[in-house]
Amino acid sequence: MRRRLYFILPDAVSARRIRDALLLAQIENAHIHVMARDGVPLNGLHEASILQSSDFVHGAETGLAVGGGIGILAGLVAVLFPPAGVDLQFVTILITALLGAAFGAWIASMVASSIPNSRLKTFESAVAAGRILMMVDVPAGRVDEIKQLIASQHQEAASSGIEPTIPAFP
Repeated sequence: MRRRLYFILPDAVSARRIRDALLLAQIENAHIHVMARDGVPLNGLHEASILQSSDFVHGAETGLAVGGGIGILAGLVAVLFPPAGVDLQFVTILITALLGAAFGAWIASMVASSIPNSRLKTFESAVAAGRILMMVDVPAGRVDEIKQLIASQHQEAASSGIEPTIPAFP
């Protein structure tokens, strides 16, 4: 399991130095993401994707649960009140639940991909002021080690919190 560490940095030069230190500490580049306002050059840095910068993951999770619940209800209604001449089995409930969950996850994730990530709301003002947000996904057992590494070598980096868990699929 991984945890996401957040750091606010003054500029891209500082972000590149910290990224290099993290690479030396065996944190893969794919687990280091940066966000900045439009127009800030991030040459050589791994910019945050839609999975980190939007509510895509949260939307998919919500859509999965709501769609699955609606699918179960639709299946129950179909089994209890079948159309004339059709004999439906209880497997209908499972099928409608799976279809509802898939459809709900798809629709909700598409809508949520256009919504800014609610977890990053606290960093909006710093990013708008020209600073850089660095998100580092580290193994849970190395959180303290990585925080101490950055604090000792890069005093310009402001540690801005830890996200408890990282979803498995992004």
